[in-house]
Amino acid sequence: MPFAGELIRVDLACGVGADGRRRGWYAVRVGADALRVLGLHPDQSTAAIAGRPPPPRWWHAAAERNADRHVPG
Repeated sequence: MPFAGELIRVDLACGVGADGRRRGWYAVRVGADALRVLGLHPDQSTAAIAGRPPPPRWWHAAAERNADRHVPG
């Protein structure tokens, strides 16, 4: 993404889960003003991808089906 270093923040946290396995979590944060410049802020009417057709219905269904799938690691 075309963000300057001060406009994006990536946080990483690590710890041990309830099952004793190590886990890692991350969060990516981008300032609202940086999103507005790109037309991506959710409060804008242009928050949808313009000029491209939406993904097919099966793509959304597969994403939802796989959202809770455990990734071995």
